[in-house]
Amino acid sequence: MSGPAMPGAMKSWNHLEARVIAGFFVFFDLPVCLLPANPTMSAQHIRFRCDPALADLLPRPRLAREVIPDWIRAMPAKAFSELHDRDIRTVKQCPPFIDAMAHGFMILLPCDVQVEQGVFRWDWDAPAPSVEGHPRAPLSFHPPAQVTGTPFLAGDALVLKFNSFWTIELEPGWSLFATHPVNRHDLPFRLLSGMVDADHFNDAGINFPAVWTDAGFSGVLPKGTPVAQCFVVPRERPELHFDTLDGEAASRYSDTVAQVLASPHVYRKNYRQRK
Repeated sequence: MSGPAMPGAMKSWNHLEARVIAGFFVFFDLPVCLLPANPTMSAQHIRFRCDPALADLLPRPRLAREVIPDWIRAMPAKAFSELHDRDIRTVKQCPPFIDAMAHGFMILLPCDVQVEQGVFRWDWDAPAPSVEGHPRAPLSFHPPAQVTGTPFLAGDALVLKFNSFWTIELEPGWSLFATHPVNRHDLPFRLLSGMVDADHFNDAGINFPAVWTDAGFSGVLPKGTPVAQCFVVPRERPELHFDTLDGEAASRYSDTVAQVLASPHVYRKNYRQRK
């Protein structure tokens, strides 16, 4: 999920400004960073390595369950449905919806980024990295030509890249699947999904490209905003098997549907596994 950044027109180590001018990206560069941590997902041990000069400044990747958005906690468990003429359960009571948001780990924005009228600025007093070739800005930009022919290239599409501050090492046989934070349509960008064989590619950082989707956004993306949700996935291709619902399979199907329709929380009580 990495790609070339546009060359900087000017450098200022404590301030960066990026804007689109006449179809070209012009930006000023700044220090970026990395950090050590060792979170685990199920039996998987994931090792993060960072530049020692920057380790104390950055938010570490966190388990996704630790950064569930406030709007999930604030939303009602039930809401009135005009279609049903009664209160019905909201997605807050839907385990698959919540479990998807809580799965894996999040890559977090390392500093506040101010956005106004297509201009991105940050003021970040970070020391110079000690590792040669390490990025020095929390984000950079892709030329729009890189998404030519995709649905992403629409109008004044702005394709940015959340720079990597750490290396990610997985156990042998596993890959890293990175995608937009699940169900986070409130974020003003949309991450482009990608998969990296991080059991082999782990000596350099993985960058995360995204399309800026809210052209009218003005405000601050605060430090700690989740920019990518990552899952550890097996690399082996699955074998697909097909059958028909006959005999016991048909009976189990009918019984399960009847249970789900008869009472709430059937999946939660009888099928959902502890995670």
